[in-house]
Amino acid sequence: MNQHNDIEVVWRPDVTVATIIPRDGRFLVVEERIRGDLVVNQPAGHLEPGESLAEAARRETLEETGWTVELTDLIGVYQWTRPEDGWQVLRVTFAGLPIGHDPARILDAGIERAVWLSRDEIVLARTRSPLVLRNIDDWLGGRRLPLDAIQTLAGAGA
Repeated sequence: MNQHNDIEVVWRPDVTVATIIPRDGRFLVVEERIRGDLVVNQPAGHLEPGESLAEAARRETLEETGWTVELTDLIGVYQWTRPEDGWQVLRVTFAGLPIGHDPARILDAGIERAVWLSRDEIVLARTRSPLVLRNIDDWLGGRRLPLDAIQTLAGAGA
């Protein structure tokens, strides 16, 4: 904790999850509006109280894309600081398989659409952060960790 004008300030990075969902040489991504700009991102979002990281990853993917996925691997844990304002994120990225799609599902606010893009198409797009290509490149490079590398203890989600 830091002291600032006799008030204790607790710093915590945002804990987020993301998924890499490949299919036929393309990746499931979302186009979303961030501060008015259209950017490309993996399906991603914040860990919510009472859920495991894996639950959060499946939920966020469904909410942002309409796709139900089966997680297969942990790709990695990434710590990133946005240079313009110092905002910090701790991102846990999973890989998975697409299982089913609900095209009628209403997507999360801010999401314009879910699309399947190749890496080359993603390179040409404006990405939300450098984590987008780093996660894809790590997956393409063969990075795969077992899902049980993350242990969820009793009382902390299923």
